[in-house]
Amino acid sequence: MKLSRSLKACFLTALFLLSSCATTKYSDDLYKNDYTKLKTGRTYSFSLKDSSKKQKMIFMSTDSENITGFVSRKDSTQISLSKSNVTQVKDHTKAKVTAGAVVIGAAAVGALVLSSTRATSN
Repeated sequence: MKLSRSLKACFLTALFLLSSCATTKYSDDLYKNDYTKLKTGRTYSFSLKDSSKKQKMIFMSTDSENITGFVSRKDSTQISLSKSNVTQVKDHTKAKVTAGAVVIGAAAVGALVLSSTRATSN
């Protein structure tokens, strides 16, 4: 069964997009409340047990019971979250890098498809 080049390129693009959608998650089950892998100055999104909203903050430090950080780089309001109340943590820096890689990869595949269709039409 022969597939056209554009169909193959679309399949490879879809495969690339699906495989590159990843974020780093820290959760109760996975790390057993070990938040030592969180890096100071990075933006994280914390899912809390008592609410459906997520608390986004710039991580500063952690102690035996709390996670401390700031609202944003411009707003120096300090936030303290109880470790026992946190269910999941997502790293936004890696998600931005992944999104950029997806856009660049999709543009490259699109350029290959366009050049292959022009080469075969002559």
